[in-house]
Amino acid sequence: MQLIPFDNREGFIWMNGSVLQWNQAKIHVLNHGLHYGSCVFEGIRVYNRKIFKLREHIERLFFSAKILDLDIPYKHEELIEFTELIVKKQNIEDGYIRPVVWRGSEMMAISSKEASINIAIAAWKWPSYFSPEKILRGINMSIAEWKRPPPECAPTNSKAAGLYMICSLSKHKAESKGFDDALMLDYRNFIAEATGANIFFKDDQGGLHTPIPDSFLDGITRREVIKIAKRKGIKVFERKIKPEEMKNFVGCFLTGTAAEVTPVSQINDYEFKVCNVISDLNDSYQSLVRKDTAA
Repeated sequence: MQLIPFDNREGFIWMNGSVLQWNQAKIHVLNHGLHYGSCVFEGIRVYNRKIFKLREHIERLFFSAKILDLDIPYKHEELIEFTELIVKKQNIEDGYIRPVVWRGSEMMAISSKEASINIAIAAWKWPSYFSPEKILRGINMSIAEWKRPPPECAPTNSKAAGLYMICSLSKHKAESKGFDDALMLDYRNFIAEATGANIFFKDDQGGLHTPIPDSFLDGITRREVIKIAKRKGIKVFERKIKPEEMKNFVGCFLTGTAAEVTPVSQINDYEFKVCNVISDLNDSYQSLVRKDTAA
């Protein structure tokens, strides 16, 4: 299948207060966000023309921007309205939304406080992150060489673009070896997350174990799945997990806006079953996202 480049598609993008033709939404090569990582973003899903947890994602966008000293020149309600506008204009039934905030090109230096703060919102039709076949049988993962940094060395509680560099490197390495994704450890060698999703393990008693998000993002999907599990009477243990503990778990899955609830069948030499508990959580999550409203 031939991929359509993202800079050469049809449709519209909202950018800095205006709706532009898709291929007219451009920035200069000497913008601060590209060179120095002064950029934050969100990933949001649309299901049956309804935007899932839009307000929570916009609130997190503002939170991330504040951490990176980016003062978004709009109010929360305005960005919610603009997001709904571009989804409607793009006629998205099931798809993905990418709001992004970055510092402009007025200054090219480490210190660039006087540069403009720019924001754009794009939306496009998008299928599942992994193929239905892989979701059915579970994806396979390697363990990455790169590790999540400590919070005193990077803004790990933000969705900052620069934090994803090691994720791309880790996923590229995994794919080159025939894996679908990579498991990342934290700076203390505890299990952290996948390259773009949080991770859960199931024990032989039916309980779920997931790492404490103290050096990586506490995903909105992660929180929703924990709520679903607890409503079903499933015990959820948020704790530090050593890699060698994986031999004691019978199931594993990822959660995220893109990944949704994705079973994992293998991490290096550790093997897991796509069990009924994971399938049931996925079914419940799918029901939730398709009945949620954009408000």
